[in-house]
Amino acid sequence: MIGQINYAVQNLLHRKTRSWLTILSILMGITAIYAILSFGYGIQDYMDTLAEEAGADKLYVQARSIGAPGTDDTFSISKDEFEYISKIKGVNEIAPMYMKIGEIEHKGEKIFNWLLGYDPKDYEFLFESFTADVERGRPLKKGDTYKLLLGYNYQVADEIFKKPVNLGDKLLLNGVTFEVVGFVSKIGNPSDDGNIYISLEATELLYPGAKDKYAMVLLSSDKTTTPKDLADRIMEKLRKYKGQEEGNEDFYVQTFEDIIQTFGTIINVLNGVLVLIAFISLIVAFVNIMNTMYTSVLERTNEIGVMKAIGARNSDILFIFVFESGLLGLIGGMLGIVAGYFVASFGGMIAAASGYTMLKPVFPIGLTIACAVFAFITGALAGLLPARRASKLNPIDALRYE
Repeated sequence: MIGQINYAVQNLLHRKTRSWLTILSILMGITAIYAILSFGYGIQDYMDTLAEEAGADKLYVQARSIGAPGTDDTFSISKDEFEYISKIKGVNEIAPMYMKIGEIEHKGEKIFNWLLGYDPKDYEFLFESFTADVERGRPLKKGDTYKLLLGYNYQVADEIFKKPVNLGDKLLLNGVTFEVVGFVSKIGNPSDDGNIYISLEATELLYPGAKDKYAMVLLSSDKTTTPKDLADRIMEKLRKYKGQEEGNEDFYVQTFEDIIQTFGTIINVLNGVLVLIAFISLIVAFVNIMNTMYTSVLERTNEIGVMKAIGARNSDILFIFVFESGLLGLIGGMLGIVAGYFVASFGGMIAAASGYTMLKPVFPIGLTIACAVFAFITGALAGLLPARRASKLNPIDALRYE
């Protein structure tokens, strides 16, 4: 066995250029697969952390709308509906939110960003759900009508404004002066890290037509009720309260778990498509290895005849060629894993620099081992047919071959 392995390795070293070109083809496929799956694991890790920190007892009640929530007051949860939901059995904490697009101006620069209006007394409950907190300054308090919180990116030069915003700065929000009292911790994407947070009263001041028309209601279930059961109960009772037929509701209820699962499904489908594309390069590598091994069989026909003449069995010949092709796949796979690590790490750095810190690759040992084994098996299978052909050669015909 050791002699056969040594012979196979020597043959690969003897044909360095051809071996390297074959290794390169499988390297590219494994690089793509390893990098893509590492991001998939990273996003899954982020979702698991998010679910753990936000709490699985959270639910959202939201009006069905054509566009983004809060962009059209026609689609909203009314104050009466909010109060009705708060009295449903199983509801623990509950908080309404306005969502609008606000124009914010700093030192002559104007931009539009998402604006969230909430009751300051609901701060801890809401921001636990956002997996965030006030990093600098303080939260909003009761009576803070002309004060606001800003997302993390406002503190960074050239992220939102050319110059960073500081605590105590006066900004114009829809033309009205507000004072910055705090900055929210980094959430992990430019949209959330660019949010503007003000009180319910301030939102109603800026958008008088939106008064008591909430974009979303966040609530939690008590210990005696599962979020799924509470979601079903709210759907049934609120539908009857509004006099709507099942399937034609103008609202929907989602548990936090549902949102995580939906997000995870989308990511899995996307990863699946990308991995499928990466498999194309592995198919090319498979064909290249097979072609390399067929060529090797033809070039070494005389050697095969000599080995058989001195007592080598068909299984010995088969093992040599299958091991050679498998070794090509393994070397390509290991190099692909190293390349994939650096590609994914570099991609993670670019994502973080762009504000998407949630897109952080993770490299579990299982993924590394699986890619290496997969590359070896791919190479071995590609060399199986040429190896069978080599093992079936008649020793007399092989010795005569020129």
